[in-house]
Amino acid sequence: MRLTKLTRNLALGLGLGLLASPAAFAAESATARHHPKHVEFEFEGPFGTYDRGALQRGFQVYKEVCASCHGLQHIAFRNLADKGGPEFSEAQARALAAAVKVPAEPNDKGETTDESGAPLTRPGLLADRYPSPFPNENAARANNAGSLPPDLSLIVKARMGGPQYIYSILTGFHEKAPAGFKVPDNKHFNPYFEGWTIGMPPPLSNNGVTYSDGTKATIDQQAHDVVTFLAWAAEPKMEDRKRMGFAVLIFLITLAGLLFAAYRRVWKDAH
Repeated sequence: MRLTKLTRNLALGLGLGLLASPAAFAAESATARHHPKHVEFEFEGPFGTYDRGALQRGFQVYKEVCASCHGLQHIAFRNLADKGGPEFSEAQARALAAAVKVPAEPNDKGETTDESGAPLTRPGLLADRYPSPFPNENAARANNAGSLPPDLSLIVKARMGGPQYIYSILTGFHEKAPAGFKVPDNKHFNPYFEGWTIGMPPPLSNNGVTYSDGTKATIDQQAHDVVTFLAWAAEPKMEDRKRMGFAVLIFLITLAGLLFAAYRRVWKDAH
């Protein structure tokens, strides 16, 4: 009797769960993020390479727009002059580093703050990594209505959908919310973000930056360029990897041909 009652209760629970699950699934799916936009980037595919102009423009967008909230902790200023990257000259990379203030070592008195209590800083050097705009997570959340801006060094690799997802987020703020959808306070509508609301305000605007090469700075162009730069930041040796892959592939094909020729020569009289 006890076993029968337990079985009946279990079946009843499963039945209620099955009845409730479609509604729960529908509620969850109602605000599921949209599929990323279909965008082709020059660096994708087996023959893809980074566009140097896009990398330099993308760094400008990051520096002037994104760096106020997002760090780039895995990239050093010297990397900006590396082959396969933006390929700024060493003098340009040095100037870019010097324009940024980084935490300084204690002074000769062992102090780490000045008379007003502000942390000591110094101009950046080529060996320095791009600093975070906030000293810690609490400060980052306090300046962003409780949201924590992620570091962008590996963001393209860390998010499903890769560069298309980041591009869609950056260009999706100007789409209108459906009727009846309420955007919470301190949030912004973006259908490409899970739940359709995101703490980041629209970062890009037409002509929000002035490109030094004269390229028209539309929202789409800025998004394309900064995504290209962030893709490089996440995989700075991509071009070397592809070249090595092709070299290995050619070697293996050649080796297979030589082995097959040797096999035919050794065994040609054996049959």
